[in-house]
Amino acid sequence: MPYSSAEWPARSLLGAVPPEARAELLELGVPARFEAGKVLLSEGARDRHVLVLLSGFAKVTARVENGEESLLAVRVGGDSVGEMAAFDGAPRSATVTACGPLTARLVQPGPLHALLVRRPEVHLALTGIIAQRLRWANRRRLDFKGYPAKVRLARLLVELATSYGRPGEGGMVLGCRLTQPELAALTGAAETTVHKGLAELRRDGLLETGYGSTVIRDLERLREIGDLAPED
Repeated sequence: MPYSSAEWPARSLLGAVPPEARAELLELGVPARFEAGKVLLSEGARDRHVLVLLSGFAKVTARVENGEESLLAVRVGGDSVGEMAAFDGAPRSATVTACGPLTARLVQPGPLHALLVRRPEVHLALTGIIAQRLRWANRRRLDFKGYPAKVRLARLLVELATSYGRPGEGGMVLGCRLTQPELAALTGAAETTVHKGLAELRRDGLLETGYGSTVIRDLERLREIGDLAPED
Protein backbone atom coordinates (compact mmCIF):
# COMPACT_ATOMS: atom_id res chain seq x y z
CA MET A 1 0.00 0.00 0.00
CA PRO A 2 1.40 3.42 -0.89
CA TYR A 3 0.33 5.07 2.37
CA SER A 4 -0.08 3.76 5.89
CA SER A 5 -2.60 5.03 8.41
CA ALA A 6 0.06 7.36 9.83
CA GLU A 7 1.31 8.68 6.51
CA TRP A 8 -1.55 10.33 4.65
CA PRO A 9 -0.63 13.19 2.30
CA ALA A 10 -0.74 16.59 4.00
CA ARG A 11 -3.18 17.94 1.41
CA SER A 12 -5.65 15.08 1.88
CA LEU A 13 -8.59 15.27 4.27
CA LEU A 14 -7.06 12.86 6.79
CA GLY A 15 -3.70 14.58 6.52
CA ALA A 16 -5.14 18.08 6.97
CA VAL A 17 -7.34 17.72 10.06
CA PRO A 18 -6.03 17.77 13.64
CA PRO A 19 -5.50 14.38 15.37
CA GLU A 20 -8.57 14.63 17.64
CA ALA A 21 -10.88 15.50 14.75
CA ARG A 22 -9.28 12.79 12.58
CA ALA A 23 -10.00 10.19 15.27
CA GLU A 24 -13.68 11.19 15.31
CA LEU A 25 -13.86 11.12 11.53
CA LEU A 26 -12.38 7.64 11.44
CA GLU A 27 -15.02 6.40 13.88
CA LEU A 28 -17.83 7.32 11.50
CA GLY A 29 -19.49 4.81 9.20
CA VAL A 30 -18.45 1.26 8.50
CA PRO A 31 -15.29 -0.26 7.02
CA ALA A 32 -15.28 -1.08 3.31
CA ARG A 33 -12.79 -2.90 1.12
CA PHE A 34 -12.55 -2.92 -2.66
CA GLU A 35 -10.42 -5.02 -4.96
CA ALA A 36 -8.82 -3.79 -8.19
CA GLY A 37 -11.41 -2.77 -10.77
CA LYS A 38 -14.30 -2.50 -8.32
CA VAL A 39 -16.48 0.60 -8.64
CA LEU A 40 -16.72 2.68 -5.46
CA LEU A 41 -19.16 5.27 -6.83
CA SER A 42 -21.11 5.29 -10.11
CA GLU A 43 -21.79 8.31 -12.31
CA GLY A 44 -25.49 9.12 -12.26
CA ALA A 45 -26.26 7.12 -9.09
CA ARG A 46 -28.53 8.70 -6.48
CA ASP A 47 -26.79 7.38 -3.36
CA ARG A 48 -25.31 10.02 -1.07
CA HIS A 49 -22.68 8.36 1.10
CA VAL A 50 -19.07 9.54 1.30
CA LEU A 51 -16.03 7.27 1.21
CA VAL A 52 -12.97 8.25 3.25
CA LEU A 53 -10.08 6.37 1.67
CA LEU A 54 -7.66 4.81 4.15
CA SER A 55 -5.26 3.14 1.73
CA GLY A 56 -4.92 2.43 -1.96
CA PHE A 57 -5.47 4.39 -5.13
CA ALA A 58 -8.59 5.21 -7.18
CA LYS A 59 -9.34 6.92 -10.47
CA VAL A 60 -12.16 9.38 -11.11
CA THR A 61 -13.72 9.15 -14.58
CA ALA A 62 -16.75 10.51 -16.42
CA ARG A 63 -18.43 9.96 -19.76
CA VAL A 64 -18.21 12.74 -22.34
CA GLU A 65 -20.89 13.46 -24.93
CA ASN A 66 -19.53 11.01 -27.51
CA GLY A 67 -19.72 8.21 -24.94
CA GLU A 68 -15.99 7.89 -24.32
CA GLU A 69 -14.61 7.74 -20.79
CA SER A 70 -12.33 10.55 -19.63
CA LEU A 71 -9.97 10.43 -16.65
CA LEU A 72 -10.59 13.47 -14.44
CA ALA A 73 -8.42 12.93 -11.37
CA VAL A 74 -6.76 10.46 -9.04
CA ARG A 75 -7.45 9.89 -5.35
CA VAL A 76 -5.26 8.12 -2.77
CA GLY A 77 -5.40 7.03 0.86
CA GLY A 78 -6.32 10.05 3.00
CA ASP A 79 -8.65 11.51 0.37
CA SER A 80 -12.42 11.51 0.43
CA VAL A 81 -14.77 10.92 -2.51
CA GLY A 82 -18.49 11.53 -2.94
CA GLU A 83 -18.85 14.77 -0.96
CA MET A 84 -20.81 16.68 -3.62
CA ALA A 85 -23.75 14.25 -3.58
CA ALA A 86 -23.68 14.25 0.22
CA PHE A 87 -23.98 18.03 0.23
CA ASP A 88 -26.46 18.74 -2.58
CA GLY A 89 -28.29 15.44 -3.15
CA ALA A 90 -27.73 15.56 -6.93
CA PRO A 91 -26.74 12.44 -8.91
CA ARG A 92 -23.09 11.41 -8.87
CA SER A 93 -21.08 13.45 -11.36
CA ALA A 94 -18.35 10.83 -11.90
CA THR A 95 -17.38 7.20 -11.40
CA VAL A 96 -14.66 6.24 -8.91
CA THR A 97 -12.86 2.92 -9.46
CA ALA A 98 -10.30 1.12 -7.31
CA CYS A 99 -6.89 0.57 -8.91
CA GLY A 100 -5.66 -2.19 -6.68
CA PRO A 101 -6.74 -3.16 -3.14
CA LEU A 102 -8.36 -0.21 -1.38
CA THR A 103 -9.76 0.28 2.11
CA ALA A 104 -12.15 3.01 3.21
CA ARG A 105 -14.78 4.14 5.69
CA LEU A 106 -18.28 4.40 4.23
CA VAL A 107 -20.03 7.35 5.87
CA GLN A 108 -23.67 8.34 5.43
CA PRO A 109 -24.47 12.06 5.04
CA GLY A 110 -26.29 12.42 8.40
CA PRO A 111 -23.35 11.47 10.63
CA LEU A 112 -20.99 13.43 8.38
CA HIS A 113 -23.09 16.60 8.63
CA ALA A 114 -23.26 16.21 12.41
CA LEU A 115 -19.48 15.92 12.60
CA LEU A 116 -19.03 19.02 10.42
CA VAL A 117 -21.20 21.01 12.86
CA ARG A 118 -19.40 19.58 15.87
CA ARG A 119 -15.94 19.89 14.37
CA PRO A 120 -15.70 23.08 12.28
CA GLU A 121 -12.03 22.34 11.57
CA VAL A 122 -13.14 19.30 9.55
CA HIS A 123 -15.67 21.44 7.71
CA LEU A 124 -12.95 23.98 6.85
CA ALA A 125 -10.57 21.25 5.70
CA LEU A 126 -13.20 19.64 3.48
CA THR A 127 -14.24 23.00 2.01
CA GLY A 128 -10.59 23.77 1.26
CA ILE A 129 -10.12 20.42 -0.47
CA ILE A 130 -13.17 20.98 -2.67
CA ALA A 131 -11.75 24.41 -3.59
CA GLN A 132 -8.37 22.78 -4.43
CA ARG A 133 -10.12 20.35 -6.76
CA LEU A 134 -11.90 23.18 -8.58
CA ARG A 135 -8.57 24.95 -8.99
CA TRP A 136 -7.05 21.68 -10.33
CA ALA A 137 -9.81 21.41 -12.93
CA ASN A 138 -9.40 25.04 -13.94
CA ARG A 139 -5.63 24.67 -14.30
CA ARG A 140 -6.07 21.62 -16.53
CA ARG A 141 -8.36 23.58 -18.86
CA LEU A 142 -6.02 26.56 -18.99
CA ASP A 143 -2.96 24.35 -19.54
CA PHE A 144 -4.63 22.71 -22.55
CA LYS A 145 -4.79 26.08 -24.29
CA GLY A 146 -1.64 27.76 -23.02
CA TYR A 147 1.19 25.22 -23.08
CA PRO A 148 2.67 22.58 -25.40
CA ALA A 149 2.24 18.93 -24.44
CA LYS A 150 5.64 18.36 -22.78
CA VAL A 151 5.14 21.41 -20.56
CA ARG A 152 1.64 20.20 -19.62
CA LEU A 153 3.08 16.79 -18.74
CA ALA A 154 5.75 18.35 -16.52
CA ARG A 155 3.17 20.54 -14.79
CA LEU A 156 0.93 17.55 -14.12
CA LEU A 157 3.78 15.46 -12.68
CA VAL A 158 4.82 18.32 -10.40
CA GLU A 159 1.26 18.71 -9.16
CA LEU A 160 0.91 14.97 -8.51
CA ALA A 161 4.24 14.93 -6.67
CA THR A 162 3.29 17.96 -4.59
CA SER A 163 -0.15 16.61 -3.69
CA TYR A 164 0.51 12.89 -3.36
CA GLY A 165 4.25 12.33 -3.33
CA ARG A 166 6.30 11.12 -0.41
CA PRO A 167 10.06 11.35 0.03
CA GLY A 168 11.86 8.17 -0.95
CA GLU A 169 15.26 6.94 -1.99
CA GLY A 170 16.50 9.14 -4.80
CA GLY A 171 13.52 11.46 -5.07
CA MET A 172 9.79 11.98 -4.62
CA VAL A 173 7.78 8.77 -4.95
CA LEU A 174 4.27 8.77 -6.40
CA GLY A 175 2.38 5.91 -4.81
CA CYS A 176 0.25 5.61 -7.94
CA ARG A 177 1.32 4.61 -11.42
CA LEU A 178 -0.67 6.20 -14.23
CA THR A 179 -0.61 4.59 -17.65
CA GLN A 180 0.36 6.56 -20.72
CA PRO A 181 -3.27 6.74 -21.95
CA GLU A 182 -4.29 8.09 -18.53
CA LEU A 183 -1.51 10.70 -18.54
CA ALA A 184 -2.60 11.63 -22.05
CA ALA A 185 -6.18 12.11 -20.81
CA LEU A 186 -5.08 14.31 -17.90
CA THR A 187 -2.81 16.45 -20.09
CA GLY A 188 -5.00 16.60 -23.19
CA ALA A 189 -2.19 15.22 -25.35
CA ALA A 190 -1.86 12.34 -27.79
CA GLU A 191 -0.58 9.10 -26.28
CA THR A 192 2.41 9.07 -28.64
CA THR A 193 3.32 12.57 -27.48
CA VAL A 194 3.17 11.51 -23.83
CA HIS A 195 5.30 8.46 -24.63
CA LYS A 196 7.95 10.70 -26.20
CA GLY A 197 7.80 13.20 -23.32
CA LEU A 198 8.25 10.50 -20.67
CA ALA A 199 11.14 8.98 -22.58
CA GLU A 200 12.88 12.38 -22.69
CA LEU A 201 12.31 12.96 -18.98
CA ARG A 202 13.74 9.52 -18.16
CA ARG A 203 16.70 10.06 -20.48
CA ASP A 204 17.48 13.38 -18.78
CA GLY A 205 17.37 11.78 -15.33
CA LEU A 206 14.29 13.64 -14.09
CA LEU A 207 11.98 10.67 -13.88
CA GLU A 208 12.10 6.95 -13.19
CA THR A 209 9.18 4.62 -13.73
CA GLY A 210 8.85 1.13 -12.32
CA TYR A 211 6.19 -1.40 -11.51
CA GLY A 212 3.47 0.35 -9.51
CA SER A 213 5.29 3.63 -8.89
CA THR A 214 6.92 6.68 -10.39
CA VAL A 215 9.90 8.50 -8.87
CA ILE A 216 10.54 12.18 -9.57
CA ARG A 217 14.34 12.44 -9.46
CA ASP A 218 14.65 16.21 -9.91
CA LEU A 219 11.51 18.13 -8.96
CA GLU A 220 13.09 21.56 -9.42
CA ARG A 221 14.17 20.85 -12.99
CA LEU A 222 10.73 19.48 -13.68
CA ARG A 223 9.29 22.75 -12.38
CA GLU A 224 11.49 24.65 -14.81
CA ILE A 225 10.29 22.56 -17.74
CA GLY A 226 6.70 23.12 -16.59
CA ASP A 227 7.21 26.91 -16.43
CA LEU A 228 6.44 26.85 -12.71
CA ALA A 229 7.90 29.08 -10.04
CA PRO A 230 10.48 27.49 -7.70
CA GLU A 231 9.04 26.02 -4.51
CA ASP A 232 9.39 28.22 -1.47
